[in-house]
Amino acid sequence: MKTILKIAVVALAIMALPRFIPGIAVSGFLYALLAALALGLVNLLIKPLVSLLALPVNMLTLGLFGLVVNALLLWLVALYVPGFEVATFTAAFLGALVIAVVNWLISRF
Repeated sequence: MKTILKIAVVALAIMALPRFIPGIAVSGFLYALLAALALGLVNLLIKPLVSLLALPVNMLTLGLFGLVVNALLLWLVALYVPGFEVATFTAAFLGALVIAVVNWLISRF
C-alpha cells in the first residue's frame, strides 16, 4: 500500500512540474501516473548500473553528479512515455530535483 501511495504522490508532483518549470509538459494525470511508474521501474532496474558506472565522478563531485544521473533518467522516461515531455536538460535537471525532494519527504513519513 505504501508503494502505491508513493507512486501516486510522485505522479501528483509530476503533474505540478509544468506549473513551475518551463520545458516540461504533462497531458493529464494518467500520463503523469505512467511517468511515475516508468520512473520507478527505471530507478529500480537501470539506475543501479548507471550509478555504479558513474561512481568515480560521483565521488569527485561529492554526490552531486547523482542529480545529473536522475535528470538523464527523467529525460529517458520522457522519451518513452507519451503525454510526458521534457524539452531541455535544464528542465529535466530541475524536474529531477523536485522529484528527489518529494521522494525524500515521502520517505520521512
